[in-house]
Amino acid sequence: MSVSQAAGLVEKAVGHDGSTVTQQDVANYKETGDASQTMKALVWQGKNKVEMADVPKPKIIEDRDVILKVTGSTVCGSDLHLLHGSVVQLSAGDILGHEFCGVVDQVGSAAKGIQVGKRYVASFQIACGDCFFCKQKLSSQCEKTNSNTTERAMYGGQTAGMFGYSHFVGGFAGGQAEYVRVPLGDVNLLEIPDGVPDEKALYLSDVLATSYNAAKDTAIYENEEVAIWGAGPIGQMTGIFALGEGAKRVIFVDTEPRLTFIKEHWPAEHKDKVEYIDYKKLSFGATNKETVVSKLKEMCGGRGPDVAIECAAGEYPKGWLHTIELAVGAETDTSELLNEMIESVRNYGRVGVTGIYVGYTNHFNIGSLMERGIRLIGNGQAPVQKYWEELLEMIQKGKLDPLQMVSHRVRLEDLDKVYYKFEQREDGMQKVFVETKFSFPAAKGSPALTTY
Repeated sequence: MSVSQAAGLVEKAVGHDGSTVTQQDVANYKETGDASQTMKALVWQGKNKVEMADVPKPKIIEDRDVILKVTGSTVCGSDLHLLHGSVVQLSAGDILGHEFCGVVDQVGSAAKGIQVGKRYVASFQIACGDCFFCKQKLSSQCEKTNSNTTERAMYGGQTAGMFGYSHFVGGFAGGQAEYVRVPLGDVNLLEIPDGVPDEKALYLSDVLATSYNAAKDTAIYENEEVAIWGAGPIGQMTGIFALGEGAKRVIFVDTEPRLTFIKEHWPAEHKDKVEYIDYKKLSFGATNKETVVSKLKEMCGGRGPDVAIECAAGEYPKGWLHTIELAVGAETDTSELLNEMIESVRNYGRVGVTGIYVGYTNHFNIGSLMERGIRLIGNGQAPVQKYWEELLEMIQKGKLDPLQMVSHRVRLEDLDKVYYKFEQREDGMQKVFVETKFSFPAAKGSPALTTY
């Protein structure tokens, strides 16, 4: 592909006017609801604009569909990419939200093993259960649930459908709502056992599996030093799992208020195994400039950490050049964090990319990657179904506490306001639990309800 062809493809793919989504696509999306009954849901209305709305309640469309009454949802850092319009092919009125759990309200005639009235958590990706990838539990790469041709053209392949994450990944309505339709429900729902509250089970939908996959897929070995870019919920839990894999030290690269949140919530028994770099406080001398790269080299014996894992995203530029290029559409993602990781790790070190990257980036340091033998690993959207039973068992045995990353409990009715507060990290907001009118009483350890 030539430079001009690639530029044209990016321009087409990053348009936010719906031009790459057919009218039939939109019609199909809208018709999945029952117009005679309504529910409250958080909908995308344009770049930097979301709002609560009364929309049709979903109905059974296919015979393996399940309708879930949502009892818990959340806002994820990747939802901000939708808010900002960084993710392609959103249409006004799309219902957002890819992490949710609930109680079964209706079951399609062919959905096996799913019972009305029982609690389930949904995988954020939609898998068929029987394609090449699904049979290997690599559910995020399902070959049958997303037929988007633009994604295939951009990536050279396609990924699974996803809830609430644009028509680029299938256009499925999300779970920041009172009800949600779960296609192939007997594949994409995991029953929540008694004794595990929604406030812990909910995060099996995405964040726990994504963090676990970041550590597992990048590969962390005994006594290695691991640097993590991004100290949000994904980064925080990736650090926990890194120690579980045998890392001797975890170093977070971010700024306030996230670093303080992790300091206050990091397990006491591992306080001596974590350090922090506030990139905004690095010193700038008259002749010397301390950078993230130089600081990590200094902290890790001059060579740098063994492993670097990116848990932020490609939409946040640090310098003026990438700011301009992103603004004018010359790239979809900045390479600054990727370059910091590649340059920071030791020779033959490993770099894992878990944060969301949409398309193309400029000024990528491929020379350092090649000459120093760096392993660059795209962790992909985590294959939730590969890990969720193992992670559920950790929760049941008390080896994993998802509540350590939860800072707020909010109401669905306030979710549009919460998005903007989450964006600004107001009140130290890290991870939220969103309750609906169907939610159960708050579990022990859940933050007190905050209303807006």
